[in-house]
Amino acid sequence: MIGSHLDEAIASRIALVRQQVPESVRLIAVTKQVSMDAMRSAYAAGIRDFGESRVQEAEAKQLQLQDLPDITWHLIGHLQSNKAKKALAHFQWIHSLDSLKLAQELDAKAGSLLQKPQVCLQVKLLPDPNKYGWTVPQLLADLSELDRCQNIQILGLMTIPPLDLPQEEILALFDSTRELAEKIQGQNWSRIQMQHLSMGMSDDYLLAVQAGATMVRLGRTLFGERSG
Repeated sequence: MIGSHLDEAIASRIALVRQQVPESVRLIAVTKQVSMDAMRSAYAAGIRDFGESRVQEAEAKQLQLQDLPDITWHLIGHLQSNKAKKALAHFQWIHSLDSLKLAQELDAKAGSLLQKPQVCLQVKLLPDPNKYGWTVPQLLADLSELDRCQNIQILGLMTIPPLDLPQEEILALFDSTRELAEKIQGQNWSRIQMQHLSMGMSDDYLLAVQAGATMVRLGRTLFGERSG
């Protein structure tokens, strides 16, 4: 599939999602292992938010897409603290802020930046050895320290359900994430805001939207199955 066929396929997938999802929900195109041509097709179809899991892969793509200056880049994969400085240089959004230690590291390194990076706190509402993130008790205990961070903008929560969870349990998890955000917002912290819920991927984004997601992270739904 090349040229106009690729453009048409991606544009039609994006149009279908736009019909299903309210305009207020931000579509983040997950572009891990996605070609430059496919990314340009998504851009041509109106996508301006691109999500990458690895700092290095994003860096290479950004060099090739310098002619598209209005892209917003989102880091959605686990961030190691030794990559914190590079992540701050290459992403306007970090969805995967998953510990107090990493938050403090980002805050210290962001002090010299002109723009304060926007972040979501990654929470793990159910036990899952394959996911990073705060448990609810850990997060609630860390809020007072997180509220001291002056150089990052904490703007919401991010969550990823465990694999193979039944749909009704996924919806319950997303609802619980929204309720947690509402609880934190109600505590009136000085610097912590809960304006955003980053939840929902290709298999469950409609459930996430139903539960109040403001950002969904879509790869296969927009680009089809990845080869290899």
